Amino acid sequence: MKKTNRRRRHLLTRFLLVLLALVILLPVIVTVLYSFFSPEEIRAFMDTRGSFSDTAWMDARLSPRMFSLSQYWKILIVDTSVLRMFAMSVFYTVMILLGQAVFVPMLAYALSRFQFKGRSVIFMAILLLMLLPYQVTMVPNVLTLKRMGLMNTVWAVILPLWFAPFYVFLLRQFMASLPNELFEAAQVDGAGTIRCYFHVALPVCRPAIGAALALSFADCWNLVEQPMTYLSQRTELQPLSVMFNQLVSESTGVEFAGAVIYMLPALFVYLYFLEDILSGIQLTELK
Repeated sequence: MKKTNRRRRHLLTRFLLVLLALVILLPVIVTVLYSFFSPEEIRAFMDTRGSFSDTAWMDARLSPRMFSLSQYWKILIVDTSVLRMFAMSVFYTVMILLGQAVFVPMLAYALSRFQFKGRSVIFMAILLLMLLPYQVTMVPNVLTLKRMGLMNTVWAVILPLWFAPFYVFLLRQFMASLPNELFEAAQVDGAGTIRCYFHVALPVCRPAIGAALALSFADCWNLVEQPMTYLSQRTELQPLSVMFNQLVSESTGVEFAGAVIYMLPALFVYLYFLEDILSGIQLTELK
């Protein structure tokens, strides 16, 4: 009897979780379905926005009158402006992640393993920067970048994000929880500070680093405020995340195909780093 009740509860739990997942994924499913509408049908549908009363439901169709790849043809072959913006998004994301992969673990390692004067002050400054919203630090960033002559260049977006305080804090907390015996054993075998970093700290911290990279990818891929602020006079350098609103405010008929192409890299990165994300969440202690 108990086994039957447990099985029923298990089935009910799975059903509710599947139902919740479908509700969460519904916008993604609708976006994919609408990407196979013809551009003319999409423009006609988008023109109906704002023409309904508060008590009426918007007419939502889940199947096109005729299956069409015209949106993808227009984006990939006819008008490559969306692809150009997509390429800029890829460029910013790759450059930022490469810089973070170099500097963030080094900073976290230094703050977690070394004792030096001012370490607590630096750590508190990182915590403060992590808690402050972007709008608070925007003006100092603009003044600094302008003094360095980097405004309206790609480096204005890339360089400030190389030292993301949240990921420094995340990895620092993980490295601080590592037992000293690991590093002492490596030092007994003749390993110095650099070898301990590359051959002990980095391999052990792989789940946390993978989780940080996956989370940072989402931040970099969805950049909006930084490019709008730092590239205000160079709109051709702005990524797809900034220009996407223009695809929706004035319908071109390809906004849903553009959204699908925009979602695919994030989906692939999430699936690739899924185990690292779960392990990083389980193993990282945020004290």
